Amino acid sequence: MSDSTTVYQVTGMTCGHCESAVTEEISALAGVTSVKAVAATGRVTVTAAAPLDDEAIRAAVDEAGYELTGRA
Repeated sequence: MSDSTTVYQVTGMTCGHCESAVTEEISALAGVTSVKAVAATGRVTVTAAAPLDDEAIRAAVDEAGYELTGRA
């Protein structure tokens, strides 16, 4: 089974701390194997063992204090 990778657009990230906060929240979701947040572009690349529910990602991003605006 191959991993599923999705790129999301997140608003509000401005620095490395922001990237860490988003990465930490999304990494806590079951099945997530990799998260790469880039504040400069607002993109968050999530790799997981299976396709993730966008709402679960949205909730994690919200918990970190940012807004998921959709898939990039």
